[in-house]
Amino acid sequence: MKKGKWEWMSDSPSLLQPCTGAVTYYSQFGKVAGFTTVGPGRRFRKVLEEHLELLRWPPDLPEDKELSVKGEDGKLYHWILPSFFQMLHDLTSEGVEFSVVFRTFGSDLPRVLSTVRRAVEDGSHPLFPDLPALKLRVNVTAGRIRCSNKGAVLSRGEERVATGEGERCVYQYLSAAEGLSGFQDHFDWWARNTYSILGGKPIWIDPFDSKVQHIFIDDNIRQNDEDTIVRPTVFLDPEGLQTRTASTSELYDLCLVQNDLMKAIADPGYFTQRILICMENYEGNIQKG
Repeated sequence: MKKGKWEWMSDSPSLLQPCTGAVTYYSQFGKVAGFTTVGPGRRFRKVLEEHLELLRWPPDLPEDKELSVKGEDGKLYHWILPSFFQMLHDLTSEGVEFSVVFRTFGSDLPRVLSTVRRAVEDGSHPLFPDLPALKLRVNVTAGRIRCSNKGAVLSRGEERVATGEGERCVYQYLSAAEGLSGFQDHFDWWARNTYSILGGKPIWIDPFDSKVQHIFIDDNIRQNDEDTIVRPTVFLDPEGLQTRTASTSELYDLCLVQNDLMKAIADPGYFTQRILICMENYEGNIQKG
């Protein structure tokens, strides 16, 4: 912004600012209806149309009311990105032992888990019919994470673990996760903390752990701690209990990935590539006690 007038610094969509001091249009004006049809957003109309076409549910396939969703234009689109299912296949093929824990502020987690179970266990996804061969299991019971000044509580069915019992207890609980599962995070807590790192979705990281690596992927992870969706808590000693809140920037491409939605739509191997990069970086950054 200069002399009260908005000036574009780049015509290429990017997760990172094109130069020091640049701010996003969204941060100044919020969500603008019809952004790519009127006003300055028209320059991105072609980009939107190209990625919507890539996101289309194949027209030669029958409609699946769980795996596909009808857009405002009446066309069918993938509800869950194909690159996610491709990741499951790729990591298994690479011999990587892993689990997936969905973390969302939304209320659609039960539907996500049910839909993923159909694809992964029943082989109902027409583009990925071999997923059952991976022998992954989906826990369709949605958990909850609730935060307060006293800490965080994770609950799912009869299971319950809280940071009041020690943050390492929560870390060990999540490290022992198997298959695919999910937790609904505490949006109100994030809002009460001005959408900053202090109220973000909590993740626990032990930089001394050579056996388990936690990787958090989210569209709204940002290097600005005043405007990010995740709160990384890092242990200070091997098997120790003391922790610190780490800046998001120090964990980029190590334990945190800011999802590039356009690349995730366009490149089937996107999630696999991001995870392998994090694994390689983590291997070189494991701390010694």
